[in-house]
Amino acid sequence: MRLTWHTASLELAEPLRISRSVMARRDAVWVSLEHDGLRGWGEAVSSDFLGLPTQHILRRLSDVRPAVERLPDPETAWDELAPAGSLGADLPAGVLAAVEATVLDLTGKRAGEPAHRLLGSALPPSAATARTIGIVPPVSAAAQAARLAVAGFTVLKVKAGADDPAEDLARVEAVREGAPAGDLLLDPNGAWTEDQAHALLPRFAALGVTAVEQPIAAGRPDALARVAALSPVPVIADEDAVSYEDAASLAGRVHGVNVKLAKCGGVRAALRIHAALRGSGTDLMLGCLTASSLGIAPAVHLVDRARWVDLDGHLLLADDPWTGIGGADGTVRPAPRAGLGVLRRAAIPAGAAR
Repeated sequence: MRLTWHTASLELAEPLRISRSVMARRDAVWVSLEHDGLRGWGEAVSSDFLGLPTQHILRRLSDVRPAVERLPDPETAWDELAPAGSLGADLPAGVLAAVEATVLDLTGKRAGEPAHRLLGSALPPSAATARTIGIVPPVSAAAQAARLAVAGFTVLKVKAGADDPAEDLARVEAVREGAPAGDLLLDPNGAWTEDQAHALLPRFAALGVTAVEQPIAAGRPDALARVAALSPVPVIADEDAVSYEDAASLAGRVHGVNVKLAKCGGVRAALRIHAALRGSGTDLMLGCLTASSLGIAPAVHLVDRARWVDLDGHLLLADDPWTGIGGADGTVRPAPRAGLGVLRRAAIPAGAAR
């Protein structure tokens, strides 16, 4: 087997402002595993918040390449990769998820089966995905909401955490006016204090918000549980739920856990979290980083396990280099092809792979 990679730049259609930052672009590393004339693909994206700069991704891929290439076939690699085995157990979660995706894609192509069947779902999963509206003025938020509703989106996620909470309330009210029938999620990205969360959540609930992600800063899970206990809407942990251990410790204490493959380490780690939450009263949300369709695709094959789906990272791009998971009409679904089901829109330049 041969493991290679190529770095590309993903530009957003417009900068996305959240409570802690503004993002206009990020790097993507496209990872390829080749065996017997077939090739599987995965993607790792750079993330300052997760401590995963591009050069670190490239170094860790170089570290793991000899161990992967010593294996006889992708089926063996699937068995050996963490969390099922020890291979890659020391990799950052985002790098492990990308390597796992290449193995899953290639294994599915060799078997002539889509990834969701290899992961235990007989039928192709599909789900309405949330579409994110950043911290923008109310007029812009209303216009975006109206356009998205016409396009078919039934779930909108509104970013919050402006210096003045009145701005957030005005933005949510504008989104409600622009998309009266939409299901509204709210995401302050940990911008509020515990007291602010208790005071503000009833006001947002009155505007039609149906769930909130990480209302208070990460690192105080007991405080998050207190907010959840008194909240009029479900509280979903995100920044407080990075690893399996984080998620398991929150089971039964919050209403939901936002699982991102780049945080937890891939599809099998996500399935492990899903199993740990079962019966606890805490539901699964599938989220993502801003990424191409390649990076989002593995999670799309899991959407039948989630109560909330927020897989719109590819829809925020000015030009998605990959295709195969839909979403422009508000619904994500895998293409009827083997493996992850994604295709490149344009060839990777010759000599770009390492």
